[in-house]
Amino acid sequence: MAEALRRKLVELDLLDRGKKVVRDGDFVVFPIAVEDFSAVKQLCEEFKCEVVKVEFPEVRPPSLTLHDVLSEKLPPHLLASLPRAYDVIGDIAIIELPEELLPYKELVGEALMKVNSHVKAVFAKAGKVNGAYRVRKLLHLAGENRTVTRHKEYGCIFSVDVASTYFSPRLSWEHKRIASLVKPGETVVDMFAGVGPFAIMIAREVDATVYAIDLNPEAIKHLKINLQLNKLRGKVIPILGDTKEVIFKELKGIADRVIMNLPHSSHLFLDAACAALKEKGGIIHFYTVARDPNHLEQAENLFSSSIPAGRRHIKRILHRRVVKAVAPREWLVVMDAEVT
Repeated sequence: MAEALRRKLVELDLLDRGKKVVRDGDFVVFPIAVEDFSAVKQLCEEFKCEVVKVEFPEVRPPSLTLHDVLSEKLPPHLLASLPRAYDVIGDIAIIELPEELLPYKELVGEALMKVNSHVKAVFAKAGKVNGAYRVRKLLHLAGENRTVTRHKEYGCIFSVDVASTYFSPRLSWEHKRIASLVKPGETVVDMFAGVGPFAIMIAREVDATVYAIDLNPEAIKHLKINLQLNKLRGKVIPILGDTKEVIFKELKGIADRVIMNLPHSSHLFLDAACAALKEKGGIIHFYTVARDPNHLEQAENLFSSSIPAGRRHIKRILHRRVVKAVAPREWLVVMDAEVT
């Protein structure tokens, strides 16, 4: 549980990396890097832990950071603009580079590869994730000019094209969490499957059937590759197409649970999610983006108001929490709901 919580704190950028994790008897105590404990309190509920006041010893700084490598190569006023975090997918790093650092993009790319010796290619985000295929434009900074890689996550291997498919390494805990909830014999509909991180993880962990739908041909191509790369207990059925059309034509009333990872517009597909569930009902894992204040309440209100009236109703909310920050005061929120 401690390792799972540590991963979550890192994903949410809540772990104070300047302090050491300490043991206190049978407990593990993590240093928190924020004064606002609202996000931490949600984790406390999930992991059955509590916030305590502890003196933490300092840790020695990492042997090498971007600031270290670039301290004598960038003007001092630009060092403060260097991003603290970036995504590493396989051996490809993707960084969000402020406009003022673009003239130094090659320097930043080379420095990032020096800090991470296993990284062979570096790209900068050149736009937001958008469009029906959920991809963003990328700007090559350094290393090999290729976008296909293989990413490892909890024992699974994923073939990913970072330029033409959607994949977030910051959702690794969610992939594992959902897989841990699926019971043998269940049927799952993954409405926006991408290259299959939810579907592959589920089928690797349990003997279940997952219908993995995506509109992006490149995503389905890599999903099929990933079926060959991983040893599965269950079965994954890749389906290329519009998720609403596929469900209403082929998958009505078959699912014990539905996964809806399309945060900015999941609520628009709740009619299809409800149609996919068995007549007696099932579980919906609903991902959305909400803003402070009261982001969890916003997510729940959006979900409840979008459920098709008269056909389905919410029996209970099983789980809700912040997954990660997506912008200042804006959060990716997940809600697990039992629908009858």
